[in-house]
Amino acid sequence: MTTTAPARSLFAPAPTCAAPPVPDPAAPPQWRALASIGVLGAALVTYVGLAHGARQAVLLALGVGLGVALFHSRFGFTSAWRQLVAVGNGAGLRAHALLLGTTATLFALVIGTGTGLFGSQPAPSAGPLGVGLLLGAFLFGLGMQLGGACASGTLFAVGSGQSTIVLTLFGFIAGSVLYTWAFPLVSDLPALPPIVLSEHIGWFGSWAVTILALLAVVAISRVVQARRNPPPTGVPPTARGAARVLRGSWPLWVGAVALAVLGAGVLVVSGGAWGVTSAFALWGAKALQAVGLHPETWAYWQQPSQAKALAGPVLADKTSLTNIGIMIGAALAATAGGAWVMHRSIPWRTALAAVLGGIILGIGARLASGCNIGAYLAGIASGSLSGWIWGLAALAGTWVGLRARALFGLANPKPSDSVC
Repeated sequence: MTTTAPARSLFAPAPTCAAPPVPDPAAPPQWRALASIGVLGAALVTYVGLAHGARQAVLLALGVGLGVALFHSRFGFTSAWRQLVAVGNGAGLRAHALLLGTTATLFALVIGTGTGLFGSQPAPSAGPLGVGLLLGAFLFGLGMQLGGACASGTLFAVGSGQSTIVLTLFGFIAGSVLYTWAFPLVSDLPALPPIVLSEHIGWFGSWAVTILALLAVVAISRVVQARRNPPPTGVPPTARGAARVLRGSWPLWVGAVALAVLGAGVLVVSGGAWGVTSAFALWGAKALQAVGLHPETWAYWQQPSQAKALAGPVLADKTSLTNIGIMIGAALAATAGGAWVMHRSIPWRTALAAVLGGIILGIGARLASGCNIGAYLAGIASGSLSGWIWGLAALAGTWVGLRARALFGLANPKPSDSVC
């Protein structure tokens, strides 16, 4: 195999053991499905606006945009960390750094100036530093390698028709419910108060430290990749020319910037950062109520903020709206790119891994007070130390998860592969 030329700058492509593959052309649009999902999405946005107000309608629309960006760029965390740990390809991690840096810049501007819509007061996201954070993030890293997706990845994979990840989503909801049921057992784990840099060095200082740390991550990942000389990452089918904007696929850097802008929009509109997994606990509790059970009596749901969410409609809940929007947006993007497909046959070991991984993901996200979006992305972008700790613990869980995948017949990238 040939070797690509050494990178000349910090942002030039890092070396791989072979040239990146040429993407196949995208399949024709799936017009009927695209039209149906488009009508459904527009109708739902309209209904939410009429029933629950403009803020909720905008949040749902922002979720649709997030779903389009996630699918068209195939922006993931699970595969990126698997490629990094297994073979040393840091392309996905460097895309994370761009997403984190752009989001941190926008957060500093929005929160630092107090810019909000619909009367919202934007606030940083920060979690306590303790056992729950470390254990939860570790479990999340393990669970996403078994389940095949992270929190945001689960949503856009379900929206694009990946039936295996539907099982992961069910497991995710089940794990979240298990956590809320067992909440009294883990609610008082040892922890230190959150540390937010802006409270000590101001928003400009917090932003500068975050950007410098992310540049260091980029540099280290390039050194690791140069030494390990991994296979290049695979590329999805893509449209050509201007059609690529609507039909995909997008470069990772485009996805990173789009996600940062849309995520900042969620902050401006709602006052809080984009999150995913709190809604899974809510959906599970609503499902239990629908069959006559009473999770509202559990200690978790008697907390004031949680009790309010459980008492209200799902379509008024911020995180539920963006989650539903992501699935709709991913479905729109997948049908526009001719890539929507529902697999009917799933090997039993793959199905078992998906459900088990989802359960671990749900428990881990609640223990750590968030997932790869609400704890990792929002935490680092807010200048919170908890976001960095979450990332390191999840990487450790990823290392264990790669070894656990073999128990279920799931493959990992190898240095001899043509792509990873």
